[in-house]
Amino acid sequence: MSSIKQFQVTFDCAEPERVARFWCEVLGYVVPPPPEGFATWDDFDRSLPSERQGSAFVCSDPSGVGPRLFFQRVPEGKVVKNRVHLCVRVGTGLVGEERLATLEAECARLVPLGAVHVRTLLADEDNESCIVMQDIEGNEFCLD
Repeated sequence: MSSIKQFQVTFDCAEPERVARFWCEVLGYVVPPPPEGFATWDDFDRSLPSERQGSAFVCSDPSGVGPRLFFQRVPEGKVVKNRVHLCVRVGTGLVGEERLATLEAECARLVPLGAVHVRTLLADEDNESCIVMQDIEGNEFCLD
């Protein structure tokens, strides 16, 4: 039995490029080069049938360690809480006030990019603090 070496996380969204570029900023990801034979992603997009133009976008970890993120346009909007969400690990190894300050600083960086602060969950007997947020299309993610 072989083990999985890589995986991709796929987002359903209304505006794939816009959401992908948001996540590039959040995670330090990059837009990979366009397919061979195309100078830009816009050139590639224009080569597609009109109904597929703007229907997908991708970003990836420049170090090659993190998963590729794929964004696909879907006709329906988001109606309920995500079944899967990303946790952006900015407070790893930190505890107490130092952790909370780090999470709040990252939250403050992301809000001007279009993220929404939903709530701060303060540490208790079982868990350290984390911050629940939403991306630019309302998908939940956590700063932890």
